[in-house]
Amino acid sequence: MGMTGRWRAARTGRRRAVRFGFLALALAVGPALASGPARAQQSSPRSPNSEPTPSPQVGPARQLGVPFSGTPGRFDAITDVPGVEVGMTTLIRGEGKLIRGQGPVRTGVTVIFPLGKRAAEGVGAGRAVSNGTGEFTGMEIVDETGLLFGPVALTGTGNIAVVRQGIIDWSTRPGFLAPREWIARLLPAVGETLDLGLNDVFGHPMAPRDVYAALDSASGGPVAQGNVGGGTGMVSYGFKGGTGTASRIVRIGGRSYVVGVLIQANNGSRRSLTIAGVPVGREITDLRPRFEGPRLGDTTTTGAAVKHSLLVVIATNAPLVPHQLRRLARRAGVGSARLGSFGGNLSGDFAVAFSTAARFDDRGTPVTATILDDWNEATMDALFEGSVQATEEAEVNALVAARTMTGADGSTVYALPHDRLVALLERYGRYAPPKR
Repeated sequence: MGMTGRWRAARTGRRRAVRFGFLALALAVGPALASGPARAQQSSPRSPNSEPTPSPQVGPARQLGVPFSGTPGRFDAITDVPGVEVGMTTLIRGEGKLIRGQGPVRTGVTVIFPLGKRAAEGVGAGRAVSNGTGEFTGMEIVDETGLLFGPVALTGTGNIAVVRQGIIDWSTRPGFLAPREWIARLLPAVGETLDLGLNDVFGHPMAPRDVYAALDSASGGPVAQGNVGGGTGMVSYGFKGGTGTASRIVRIGGRSYVVGVLIQANNGSRRSLTIAGVPVGREITDLRPRFEGPRLGDTTTTGAAVKHSLLVVIATNAPLVPHQLRRLARRAGVGSARLGSFGGNLSGDFAVAFSTAARFDDRGTPVTATILDDWNEATMDALFEGSVQATEEAEVNALVAARTMTGADGSTVYALPHDRLVALLERYGRYAPPKR
């Protein structure tokens, strides 16, 4: 495998027209696989296990009266970026005593396609690591080439292997993509956070059919939040965490672009939780997680799980090249810090950003694109601010949309109480009546 890169730029006003390439693959591709996975029954991201989908332009936290800066897109979701599709599988079954391999099960997987599930093209991408005590497969090739092919998947720690293999098998099934197209999908991007407290994590509850269902169901439009997909069994700031999303419309040089964010939240300590400037974690000191039965490691004296992590996926249709996308990905940590997250010692905090306007064929063949100017401070600042705002809201949305969950051995993680949050927002002068 060889790689050549070429940059040609001609500056025009505040923009550059850049013909760029990062990867030329010299590949000897064998015959297509003789067999592949059977097509799983599709399961919508808005499954029976999901909470009701919020109305357009009003995410669950906004519905409650939490104030946010910036203008959201139609769905206030990552799918506001044209072409982006999201699919989920949510696994909730069993109650009572944990029996390895039998449950209870509280886990799932979320997949994000930059250009839709049938696209063979790749996109420009960059990633950032705030704290590396976690796993995100397929990121070395993103670092090396600035390219991302196929979906990004978010799941529980124990599911990485089956999700990774599921994406490969699904992508290479006969009749879907030509062999020269699927070769770029053999290093899929799969991130994890640990759903140990509620889930039979060592019992390997996820099967290939569950991965195929998430991939098959990917679509645009509203995105379910809370106890769904990869966020099903997660804990955040000592409350029930999970999946959250948000978006921002950004105006640059007379044009509008979208920055969309989807997060999987399993991070943060109760004492530091801050929402819209209100010290919620210091005001609501009860409703601590109750973990029963044997556990890997221990819990702190405050009842919060020791291991925390946060995964952030940032999408935009602004024409950015990989080094600009790496800069955008770094702003995810700023958005999370607004809630009080500081990237604790064992918190695996990862972000990946991609641009749907920077496209490459399966060989990384260069294309012509209009690239936004790095040296125009207003341009990059607008995108940075949008990503920070959307990350902050997505994380609050995950908390607000999540519901109290009881799982393995009767362990219980409580939802952030809506009535008490609203009362605190009012007391601190931060309540914003939702628009009807």
